[in-house]
Amino acid sequence: MDDGRIDVVIIGAGPGGYVAAIRAAQLGLRVALVEREQVGGLCLNWGCIPTKTLLRSAELLWLLRHQAPAYGVRAQGLEFDWAQAQARKAEVVRYLRGGLEVLLYKNQVAVHQGAARLLGPGRVAVTTGDADEILLARNVIIATGSLPKSLPGVTIDEQRILSSSGALALQAMPRSLAIIGAGAVGVEFASLYRTLGSAVTLIEALPHIVPLEDADIAAVLAESLTAQGVQIRAGAKVGQVVAGADGVTIALSTADGQAETIAAERVLVAVGRRPRTEGLGLEALGVKLNGDFIAVNETMQTNVPGVYAIGDCVPTLPLAHVASAEGVLAVEHIAGREVAPLNYDQMPRCTYSRPEVASVGLTEEEAVRRGYQVKVGRFPFKNIARATVLGESEGLVKVVTDARYDEILGVHLVGPQATELIAEAAALLRLEATTEELVRTVHAHPTLAEALPEAGHAVNGQAIYL
Repeated sequence: MDDGRIDVVIIGAGPGGYVAAIRAAQLGLRVALVEREQVGGLCLNWGCIPTKTLLRSAELLWLLRHQAPAYGVRAQGLEFDWAQAQARKAEVVRYLRGGLEVLLYKNQVAVHQGAARLLGPGRVAVTTGDADEILLARNVIIATGSLPKSLPGVTIDEQRILSSSGALALQAMPRSLAIIGAGAVGVEFASLYRTLGSAVTLIEALPHIVPLEDADIAAVLAESLTAQGVQIRAGAKVGQVVAGADGVTIALSTADGQAETIAAERVLVAVGRRPRTEGLGLEALGVKLNGDFIAVNETMQTNVPGVYAIGDCVPTLPLAHVASAEGVLAVEHIAGREVAPLNYDQMPRCTYSRPEVASVGLTEEEAVRRGYQVKVGRFPFKNIARATVLGESEGLVKVVTDARYDEILGVHLVGPQATELIAEAAALLRLEATTEELVRTVHAHPTLAEALPEAGHAVNGQAIYL
């Protein structure tokens, strides 16, 4: 008998929440989606999509300025219009958000605008203004995402000291920008603003930039960014950060222990994000935390029956596609489907800098730490015909394998269209493919993808074009 309860209430309409909602509806569940701001969450409205849209503008500018003449294309009076680039960014976001709203409507997902909190088992309050709406739920999925972190003593004011959202909303190009944190976010902004003409300093506390990536890949990226004019300070510790009327100064202790002061018009703090869980009522309900994150099991369940959590608020990879996969897993478990835990080693990672970086699986260093007998193959894009045709021959492909069984453990790329090429590598890991299977798979010529089997051949010193 229908007791009026909703099968699943999802709190947060980012890539985890909205995908979970649509999948739940496809499975015949009655679903409600609660969002306090805009559907699409951080990724669509203030993160992934706006950043990539502006990076596309920067890419076109770079192509016209640096490559077009060699191709016989000469542009006269070339200018960059920052206001128009920002307007296009806003239009792309509006278009995609509108499409998402249509998808939710088509799938009969009830969207509730407001701030949610858990009142008790199966009871969710949605606050809009001064009014509360109570939703009765059989299951709840928490998908509230994350907020930017800062450093001790550093206040993000979105004027001089920026988060990634503030860096996307600037009304004018900064003459100079210092970026604290050289992960994917920091590197993308360094690439963007340097291409558009800002003086950029990239600061990273760990020994190399993009510290989650393979060291060989990071070295190629660092060399390229340096050649583009980005000042890199890896292994540097940030001390005092002081904002003034005309700019910001950062006190550094460099990798060799020297004191240095960096001055910039603005500073972007890109040192990571923290889970957004305040005000949800987790403590009253007894939901267990793992540090600041919500603790979950392999099917995204918390310790409280009927309460699940996904995305940036749980201690897994903070990536949009990971949140989406977790959302599908959670609702399929709720629907009684047979499910399998996600393999986080098989989650691709992408950095949309110039050159692009993408990877899936274990780095060489991690494979060694886990006790594998490791063999690697490297192949440069400069030896691929398609890369030469495109005029983008910078970078390489690196394949990490298990010498004992020939299984591919990781694939790492830096170079043209790396973020597209990584999809094949993700499929290889999902299928537990061997290097032999990779090199026996015929790749069309001329394509960038030919670099993958060539790197596979290189594992055994048999690359054809090297």
